[in-house]
Amino acid sequence: MSRNTQTFGSMAVDWEARVDFDRLRRERLARVKEALAASEMGGLLCFDFNNIRYITATHIGTWALDKVARFCLLPRSPAEAGEPIMWDFGSAARHHALYNPWLGSKRSRAGISTMRGSFAPEHGRAEDVARKIRIELEQRGLLREPLGVDIVEPPVLFALQAEGIEVVDGQQLMQNVRMIKTPDEITLLSASCALVDAAYDHLYEALRPGIRENECVGLVSKFLFENGSELIEGINAISGERSSPHPHVYTDRMLRPGDPAYFDIIHSFNGYRTCYYRTFAVASASPALVDAYHRCRAMLDEAISMIRPGITTGDVAAIWPRANDFGFPDEEAAFALQFGHGCGLSHWEKPIFSRLVSLDHPEAIEENMCFALETFWPSTDGWSAARIEEQLVVTGDGCEVITRFPAEELLVAGQRLWTVSGPLPTTREVESNLNRPRLPVGDMVAR
Repeated sequence: MSRNTQTFGSMAVDWEARVDFDRLRRERLARVKEALAASEMGGLLCFDFNNIRYITATHIGTWALDKVARFCLLPRSPAEAGEPIMWDFGSAARHHALYNPWLGSKRSRAGISTMRGSFAPEHGRAEDVARKIRIELEQRGLLREPLGVDIVEPPVLFALQAEGIEVVDGQQLMQNVRMIKTPDEITLLSASCALVDAAYDHLYEALRPGIRENECVGLVSKFLFENGSELIEGINAISGERSSPHPHVYTDRMLRPGDPAYFDIIHSFNGYRTCYYRTFAVASASPALVDAYHRCRAMLDEAISMIRPGITTGDVAAIWPRANDFGFPDEEAAFALQFGHGCGLSHWEKPIFSRLVSLDHPEAIEENMCFALETFWPSTDGWSAARIEEQLVVTGDGCEVITRFPAEELLVAGQRLWTVSGPLPTTREVESNLNRPRLPVGDMVAR
């Protein structure tokens, strides 16, 4: 199959057409402007860190992700009057005026919101934000139009309303815009996955009895940061008895022979996220884990084989087992175990694939969507489990998987053991006495 995605080096060069960041900025902003023009909104006010990056191509470090301090306004107006205005964190505004020519000095301004309530109400920060927005809307004759807002703290919401501004949901507009990826976004998503491909290779070499879950997280983090990752949003490291039910967090547990170990690596390269599970067996795999892995893989492969423009998230979710088929009382309790979600500047974006919502509210699959599909299956032993995930791009007639570390069969890591009869079998029960029939003492003496 021909590849629709390409992977390049991380640097820009003059002798090869790689990611065109000027085009990336232009196309992202153009898509938001087009959607805004078709909406009822007079403008779009964003506090969401990733929406701000999508619109303005500004970034001040991942420490600011959860502060809700920065904000930008995109007015629905022609020409210069309809360009985004960025209110940024102190000196970052001056920096952007110098180094972000697409934003310009007049539209890069200092302005701070309430920082999740760190500023007390009497400091007046919420009112200051609302006043700034009212002035810009009033100058453009947009004050009577609804203002779309993506996320907002209550004091800021109340202050906007006190200025006579009607606030409506702007997050859905941004989610819909970001759902279809540009060519440069797809290249960056593929490059982000390539880093995780390599991280898994390093992890596979290191996995053996005695390593701890947190050591695995450290090993992967070191590799990713040294090779260009800007953010590690999370690394799940789950092993042994912690595998079922899925806890979604790592500990300092030491891996033991026969353990399952599954990982999810969620990181960002130039803003673009991965969500990428792999399951390994440490030293050997029990028949129960092998069976769970085969079931998990089969469910995932069937879903991937369906992906093409025109089918829906409901079509995919319908082939997945019901929650009570694998030990959960309802779909909310089993949420995100058989799952799909968009990936882009955020870890989770549209579309969503889940029996919880997709059967009743299916979304159509379109070309150039990028999403992850992930499956889970508990083993019959009652404590181990398998978890696999692939990230893919929808093409004109199908899809292309952009996560390439091998996962067709369960991989056994840390296998270096030899017996007098040869290599230790890679499929065996965890308890060594269950791996072969026990001989009566008399027979052992006779031998």
